[in-house]
Amino acid sequence: MTTYGLLIFDGTEELDFVGPWEVFMSSAMMRDEGDTAVLVAERSAPVRCSKGMRILPDHTLGDCPPLDVLLVPGGAGTRREVENADLLEWIGRTAADTEWVTSVCTGSLLLHEAGPARGRRVATHHGFEDEMQIRGDVTVVRDARYVVDGNLVTSQGISAGIDMALWLVGRLHGRDHARAVRRYMQYEPAPPYLSDEPLPY
Repeated sequence: MTTYGLLIFDGTEELDFVGPWEVFMSSAMMRDEGDTAVLVAERSAPVRCSKGMRILPDHTLGDCPPLDVLLVPGGAGTRREVENADLLEWIGRTAADTEWVTSVCTGSLLLHEAGPARGRRVATHHGFEDEMQIRGDVTVVRDARYVVDGNLVTSQGISAGIDMALWLVGRLHGRDHARAVRRYMQYEPAPPYLSDEPLPY
């Protein structure tokens, strides 16, 4: 059984966690072995995301169950949460006890400040790469949708989290399973944009 914990906070970019959530829960449905995903926030109140979506967390930092995978999303809220000592302490402590630590977009900023990304290779949103590199004690990889460094898996912005989550599901439960999840989701990332081409019928 695999338990995925997805952190959320005010200003979280919606697809940063909803995309991986879809991957993780599609995988859970197809495996039917008790895998689960939970949303974790500092408080039990609804979280208002970057573009207005309101989400209710399943757990707070204080009652989160043991996790196998921790996912830290990005979004404008990371600029505030990087000063949140309680949240950073929870990320560092939780990351030490999980099999895999992951981030999407500027979630890598929180992993850097909390400690797990220090001295590691990371990916982040293309618009934040320079700022991330300047923070020091980190190597920003600029030409990969996601980067694996030991048990740390970080991805570029927003939709790249889906690619990262599919890779992780494949690592945990096999490539054939990950391919089946991708097919179930009808996730076909290439070519990326066709609206300027004639319809194929």
